[in-house]
Amino acid sequence: MQRQKRYEDYGYVLDVFPASQYARAGQKFIHDRNEYIVQLLGEDFFTLLEVAVNERFKPKHGTRIYIGRDVPREILRIVRRIDFSDLTETAVSNIEPAVHRIIEENPKRFLDFINNSGLLTPRLHALELVPGIGKKMLQKFLQERDLASFQSFEDVKNRTGHPNPVEAICKRIIQELKNREEKYRVFVREPAPREQV
Repeated sequence: MQRQKRYEDYGYVLDVFPASQYARAGQKFIHDRNEYIVQLLGEDFFTLLEVAVNERFKPKHGTRIYIGRDVPREILRIVRRIDFSDLTETAVSNIEPAVHRIIEENPKRFLDFINNSGLLTPRLHALELVPGIGKKMLQKFLQERDLASFQSFEDVKNRTGHPNPVEAICKRIIQELKNREEKYRVFVREPAPREQV
């Protein structure tokens, strides 16, 4: 069975720099000298991408831009998928705020995970992958969601005692982004195959 392709429609800008700087970094891509490269984080699957934009369109860090297949769109093209290790220092410093924003602006998606996730193995529940949810806290989550679905992150805090579910989910997403060898991916798309040298 063939896997369904996962395309991002929107991404959050992590860094923007001239294509000439990109070429000097030893990359194997040819760019127009009037282009800029944008490193961004996809909104749906947390895909890390590099896209090319015209020099007249240099989005600010944190900007949400359309990168889907429909036109018009501000980007010229998607250059490639990248790994966390390919990010610039600026992009690394901007990734956590971008993840926070995605979680806070799409609460239903992450509350659905809290309300509906199940066992990954006979001994490991998906919720246990979230920092701060050990066996004891897991039981509290399961008891409370059996009584009624969680309606907000504040509801999660009040009913389970977890101090900061948004921060915990953010940490899990960053962990999945950083670790190519991560066995369980509950939020982040699997990494792109490494390029053959």
